[in-house]
Amino acid sequence: MSKLKGKVAVVTGASKGIGAGIARALAAEGAAVAVNYASSRAGADKVVADIEKAGGKAVAIQGDMSKTDDVARLFAETKQALGTPNVLVNNAGVFQFDPLENVNTDEFHRQFNTNVLGPILAAKEAAAYFDKDGGSIINVSSIVSTRAFPQSVVYSATKGALDSVTRVLAAELGPRNIRVNTLAPGMIETEGTHTAGIIGSDFEAHAKAGTPLGRIGQPDDIAKIAVFLASDESGWVSGERIEGAGGHP
Repeated sequence: MSKLKGKVAVVTGASKGIGAGIARALAAEGAAVAVNYASSRAGADKVVADIEKAGGKAVAIQGDMSKTDDVARLFAETKQALGTPNVLVNNAGVFQFDPLENVNTDEFHRQFNTNVLGPILAAKEAAAYFDKDGGSIINVSSIVSTRAFPQSVVYSATKGALDSVTRVLAAELGPRNIRVNTLAPGMIETEGTHTAGIIGSDFEAHAKAGTPLGRIGQPDDIAKIAVFLASDESGWVSGERIEGAGGHP
């Protein structure tokens, strides 16, 4: 239970779903965790309480990852409360599925600002804080970046862009011993997929039928991969894209 002992992690969008699962898992392995949230203070506080109850250390920090000042404050407050960060999980993201005829510029910019600009701003700030020993940046993408799902043109484009961000930054930051990888989940049961009406729908049934492991993923399935990518066990892994999709083709 100490793969991440001594590490300080920033997890964006960690008040629920995959982000919350990752925050809890990193803390369980010994990392101190900054639980970032945009609007759900109650959710973030619950994650922090869970971590502290289990004997870990965490703090909830509000911030919109598409805003430079918020990103800067997130890292400054993390260092003050927990120490110098050396792990960043870019998990904050938004999605909306629309047919092409309903695509509009406001929704385009909403998704790209959070899903692409946000991780770039956070990586920029993280790289400025990481010390000479480097660190790990994990960009949470999605299998949609390499699949053709109808009515996901904007969301899929953001995740394809994020995959490119990983490759470029892995090459650029590698000389500083900063590893950058993509973690791409398949369908995961979260508050978001419930709210969107995906869980219990024909779409879920189709996804489950097409998944060799025969089920929908859970946040813990993705969190375990994040622990590996944050740990020294993945010290020779950078610029990679690892899928957590139960074998979904």
